[in-house]
Amino acid sequence: MRGPTIRPFEPADEDGVVDLWRRCGLLRPWNAPRRDVARKLTMQRELFLVAVDGDVVLGSVMAGYDGHRGWVNYLAVDSEVRGRGIGRELMAQVERGLRVLGCPKVNLQVRATNAAAIGFYRRLGYLDDEVVSLGKRLLRDEDEGA
Repeated sequence: MRGPTIRPFEPADEDGVVDLWRRCGLLRPWNAPRRDVARKLTMQRELFLVAVDGDVVLGSVMAGYDGHRGWVNYLAVDSEVRGRGIGRELMAQVERGLRVLGCPKVNLQVRATNAAAIGFYRRLGYLDDEVVSLGKRLLRDEDEGA
């Protein structure tokens, strides 16, 4: 059995990606997922990947590089296909893309309550950084039904 295809995001993937994020619990009322997609498509769109089987979106990941550090966001894999290496391959491909851009280190954030995701990233070699994550909202997105 052939695995899913991993490729750059295409506009036709948007509904499937937003639905995947919703089902995976990644959305919060203050995140407007369609705006996040639109914003990502203006910068380093090659670092927005999807795993698809035909036209069904099974996984996604967004990454970016600011010249100092890379960041990974919205890694999601459909619960029905977890454990098949899709998340691992999405991360491997996005890390390769970051390396091509000269990125020396990649960061990501995981909700402290998401033990499964923390374990997944640790198995990929990610370690706890001795930092406190702070944030400040610069734009207020309208709730898009997250």
